[in-house]
Amino acid sequence: MHIRNKILPALAILGFILAVSSALSARKAPPVAQPVAQPAAAPFETYIGGAGIVEASSNNISLGASVAGIVSKVFVQAGDKVGAGQPLFQIDERETLAEIAVKRANAAKARGALTEATASLKDYRTQFAIVKSVTDRRAVSQDEVEKRRNAEELAKAKVESAKAAVLAAEAELDAARTTLERLTVQAPIACEVLQVNIRPGEFAATGVLTTPLMRLGNLDRLHVRVDIDENDAWRFVKGSRAVASLRGQRDLKANLSYERVEPYILPKTSLTGSSTERVDTRVLQVIYSFAGSDLPAFVGQQVDVFIETPGGGKS
Repeated sequence: MHIRNKILPALAILGFILAVSSALSARKAPPVAQPVAQPAAAPFETYIGGAGIVEASSNNISLGASVAGIVSKVFVQAGDKVGAGQPLFQIDERETLAEIAVKRANAAKARGALTEATASLKDYRTQFAIVKSVTDRRAVSQDEVEKRRNAEELAKAKVESAKAAVLAAEAELDAARTTLERLTVQAPIACEVLQVNIRPGEFAATGVLTTPLMRLGNLDRLHVRVDIDENDAWRFVKGSRAVASLRGQRDLKANLSYERVEPYILPKTSLTGSSTERVDTRVLQVIYSFAGSDLPAFVGQQVDVFIETPGGGKS
């Protein structure tokens, strides 16, 4: 009984100590999570910060087809450099080739009809000249003269009609040949193939596509399209210096050259993915450029851009 009286107070004291220790531990602030990569630092005392998207200096060209059909050949692959007018892919041309053969035959038939009409006109003209040259009106009746005059006029009309038929047939043939040329999609400028989204055997649709058949762009020099929040647009000065850093690699940066500003505020479309980012933001887009050798960036990649301002703080 004496031992029991000593154990119970000891257990009570021990429980009190554990409770106090747990309470103190719970009050400790949790350790701050370290970022995976340090954010980029602005090299200017006063600046505007904005998100930028790398794009081709020619703008990213979304290529489509002017004639819908099954793709028979694809001549290039992503990464190829192509010259202006170089074939990129071809739509199945068998139907158009058959149509050209029909149009060619129709044109030949029309030309033959013109030759026949011209020969008939020559014959009727000769016959009318004969009766017209007779001086003795008793030898040829007036009715015969009028008949041959009318025959000549009719032959002239047939020749004109045949000429028009030839022009129409040749125009239809030229239209079919133009369609044949349009079946081979060519590079509009000297550029590089960025993306190929079509394969032989697939159907190439016309119109505005969600995913273009091909993406092209001139990569001799890269552009950065910078979104400046509309609240900071008034602080931007044309020609201001700017620096771009790769996302997640603050030490990979390059000085940018000012190209132009597109003076129209529009809704922001390139989202950064931040949980605090406003999705109803409207932005001013400014275009800068840099040499591909200055920064290991790819078209479509996001960069952090800092644009120097004359004063008024930072954003």
